[in-house]
Amino acid sequence: MVGNDANQQTADTEEVQYDPATSRYNLYECPDCDNIVLALGRDEPPMSCHDKPMEVVTDVEMSVKPPDVKQVLLQAFGLPKPGLDICLCVIGEGPLSANEVAESLGYDRSTITRYLNKLVALGLLERSELNREEGGVVNVYHSVDLEQMRRETLIGFYLWAGEAATLIEDANLTKQEYLDENPDRELPDVFWDSFPKN
Repeated sequence: MVGNDANQQTADTEEVQYDPATSRYNLYECPDCDNIVLALGRDEPPMSCHDKPMEVVTDVEMSVKPPDVKQVLLQAFGLPKPGLDICLCVIGEGPLSANEVAESLGYDRSTITRYLNKLVALGLLERSELNREEGGVVNVYHSVDLEQMRRETLIGFYLWAGEAATLIEDANLTKQEYLDENPDRELPDVFWDSFPKN
């Protein structure tokens, strides 16, 4: 029921509008082309495009519902509540074996293993081998360096956001092509059905 909780929280959240004076990120656009860039922080000088400084976007009229962290992790990384719980458990208590994580959280061992492997693949956790005192080797999981985790999660999110932006751009171009070819017709609802569903 995590998805429902996240949806309810998002539904209860007020919409926000981008304000370059107070936002923790900036949107820049090129004065010569349609290039738009998202940049975290407020470093100067601004980014450039075509060897000219990009300009801060100031005329945004659209408001959006801000996502919560669970929603972002689910959408961008496919990481619902069990994955987040496992990640936070290992970061807080690691290094831990899969059995130790399962005992700590009460999740099924197969669920733990699946998410541990995903978290390692995402770069949020590391796996190493530990020699047991009684003999043998066990895989243990521990957190990566926090600066590395910050970098990996931001890059991963930007990759997801880039795919989302490309999908929106394709939809806009396809919509414009349809309207150009059918100037006397409105856009049918079935137009959106032509896009692939994941």
